[in-house]
Amino acid sequence: MKIGVIGFQGDVIEHIEAMKKAIELHKRHGTVLWVRKKEDLADLSALIIPGGESTTISRLIERRGMRDSIIEMAENGVPIMGTCAGCILMAKVGDEEVIRSDTRLLSLMDMEVQRNAFGRQRESFEADIEIEGIGKFHAIFIRAPLIKRVWGKCKAMAYVDEGIVMAVQGNLLAMAFHPELGQDYRIHHLFLQMI
Repeated sequence: MKIGVIGFQGDVIEHIEAMKKAIELHKRHGTVLWVRKKEDLADLSALIIPGGESTTISRLIERRGMRDSIIEMAENGVPIMGTCAGCILMAKVGDEEVIRSDTRLLSLMDMEVQRNAFGRQRESFEADIEIEGIGKFHAIFIRAPLIKRVWGKCKAMAYVDEGIVMAVQGNLLAMAFHPELGQDYRIHHLFLQMI
């Protein structure tokens, strides 16, 4: 098993460490790799698109010729998890800020997102949320998006008062928060089970 983490910016090391911990805790075998170029996507069992700045990540995915490969991976059933900015990129529809910033979405999931839905970094927060299939989870939101709506095969998995913050669609998992920043590896384990 080979899991890649897109490594342009964001909590790349934290995702790598969380995934390694989930693999170890559940007695699985595999490697977790830093993905920086198209060739790094070859033969991956799963892919994580971390947080960061969605416009920057989108442009780097485009410049490095990775976009079509990621879409093809999703279509072929390879599990892909997007957190925060990764969640934005996985959506089919973005808000005015996505359009204005010329962020090119991967359009993988039947959902609409709103960038920075909870305000800028000074308004970041933590909340205990209930995740379907996992239970109570302490979530960290940093300049987080919100999943405004889901349709088709996409299903909401967790909410805050303002709306949806986690969704799943077959082999695709997206969340507005940062599961890699805590010591709770259940989301990474859930993702591991999708492989």
